[in-house]
Amino acid sequence: MSLLASLQSSLRLLRPHHLSSGLIAVLVGYTSSAVIIFQAAASAGATAAQLGSWLTVLGLGMGVTTLGLSLYYRIPILTAWSTPGAALLISSLAGVPMAEAIGAFLCSSLLLLICGFSGLFARIMHRLPLHLANAMLAGVLLRFGLDLFHAFQLQPLLVGIMGMSFLCLKPLMPRYTLALTLLFGMVVAWQLDLLHLNSIEPTAVQLVWTTPQFSLHSLLGIALPLFLVTMSSQNLPGVAVLRAHDYHPPVSPLVGWTGLTGALLAPFGCYALNLAAITAALCMSKEADPQPERRYLAACCAGFLYLLTGLLGATVASLFAALPQALIMAIAGLALLGTLGHSLHQALQPDLDREAAIITFLVTASGVTGFGIGSAFWGLLAGGLALTLRADRLQRWLRRAQGRA
Repeated sequence: MSLLASLQSSLRLLRPHHLSSGLIAVLVGYTSSAVIIFQAAASAGATAAQLGSWLTVLGLGMGVTTLGLSLYYRIPILTAWSTPGAALLISSLAGVPMAEAIGAFLCSSLLLLICGFSGLFARIMHRLPLHLANAMLAGVLLRFGLDLFHAFQLQPLLVGIMGMSFLCLKPLMPRYTLALTLLFGMVVAWQLDLLHLNSIEPTAVQLVWTTPQFSLHSLLGIALPLFLVTMSSQNLPGVAVLRAHDYHPPVSPLVGWTGLTGALLAPFGCYALNLAAITAALCMSKEADPQPERRYLAACCAGFLYLLTGLLGATVASLFAALPQALIMAIAGLALLGTLGHSLHQALQPDLDREAAIITFLVTASGVTGFGIGSAFWGLLAGGLALTLRADRLQRWLRRAQGRA
C-alpha cells in the first residue's frame, strides 16, 4: 500500500484519543529537552537565526520520519532528536567553528545511515534478550514515575487534582483519560497563575544553510561520540520499547532512514535524529488505543504535530516553556504508569534470569554514565554479563570443555 493510500485509510480511523496521545508525546518531547538544544546551539556560537533553523529542521525531520515510518509499517514509530547527544554537544562544541560542527553532524548521520542499511544494527538487536530489554526500558521510565511525586511536592494542588482526575476517569473513560487530565491541569494552572503566556515570543521561521567543513578533530571529538551516544542511549532503548509492546518491524531500515534524513538536513542544523523511547511509549499504551494495531494513529498525530512545531520554529519552544514544569512532570508520569508496570512485569517473568533483569533495571535507573555513554547501555552490559555468568550456564560450558578435552 502506498503512503498516500495508507494516509487516506488512516484518516477514516482517526479518533480524539489518538490526537491527545500524540499531543502529550510532543509536549513531553519538547519541554523535557528543548532547553538543552538552546544550550548546545549557544555553545556552538549560533545566532538567533541559526537557533531557529536548528529547531525548524529538527521538527520537520522528526515529523517526516515519524509520519512516513508509522504509515508505511502501520506501527507506532516515533523519532526524536538525540537528547544525550545535545548534552554531549554542550561541552564538545565550545570553540569549534560552526562549519566544522555542521560537518560533524553530517558525518554522524552518515554513520547512522551505514549502520542501519548495512544490517549491522539488526544483527546486534537480535542478540538482545527480550526480558533484559524490558528491564532496561523500566529503568529508563522509572525517573518519570518518580517525577510525578516530585511534582506533587512542587505543586500539590495542581498535581493532586490531575492525579485524582486520572484515577477517577480511567475506569469510566479510558480513551480520553489523558486528554481530560491534561485539560483539567491546564485549567488549574491558569487559575493558580502558573501559565507564563507573556514569555511567548513569536519568531519568524527561516532556514540558514551552513556549508560543512571537515577536520580530524571534529570527526573524532564530535561526530564519533555523537554517533555512539545516539546509538547506545537512543536507538537501543527505542527498539526495546517496540519489542516490549510486541512490535517487530525491521529495525535496521528505521535507523537507516533517520540517518539519511539527518544527513540531508544537517547543513541547516539537524545534529541527530533517532528512534524515540519515552515519547514512543506514550503512543504505544492502552490509552493511545485499546487495539494495538491502531496505535500507529497516535504516532501519526505526533508526526503531524512535529511538522507543525517545526514550521513554527522557536515560537513553539517558547510556548512549551510557558507551561509549568510540575504539569509536564505530572502528565508524563501518569501517561507512563501503565508502560512502566508492563515492562517490570515482563522483565521479571523468567525466574532463572530475574537477577540479571534486576541488575539491568537498577544500573539503568541509576543514571550512571561512562565514556559519554548513557546508563541504558551500561545496564544492558551489566545484565548481559550477569546472564552469561549464571551458574547453570557456567556448568554447561565446563562440561562441554571437559568433553572436548
